[in-house]
Amino acid sequence: MNTPEWLKPAIYGALAGAVFVGFVGFTWGGWVTGGTANDRAMAMSRDDVVASMVPVCLDMARSDPGRAEKLETIRAASTYQKRDALMEAGWATVPGTDAPDRDLARACLEALEL
Repeated sequence: MNTPEWLKPAIYGALAGAVFVGFVGFTWGGWVTGGTANDRAMAMSRDDVVASMVPVCLDMARSDPGRAEKLETIRAASTYQKRDALMEAGWATVPGTDAPDRDLARACLEALEL
């Protein structure tokens, strides 16, 4: 097929423009792939679930009969071990589950301001 000579620069310009727009869109324009969007949505929903469970953790801490001893254990732990100490206290175990949640323990520590 013979294309007119005047059409070739237009085709090359359109291809170069498409590549340029795609490059700019994905680097500076904020465009993301479906997988990245899904990963971000899952992380945001996880953060929201943890934030909604912090009052439950605080309520469990408030109503625990051994609260004073457990708080002293948590306070005595090093910075890196406070989350594990709170998990061992049982306050980061969501009702209906068997294992404590690490993210909830971190958020609960921040809310307790220890």
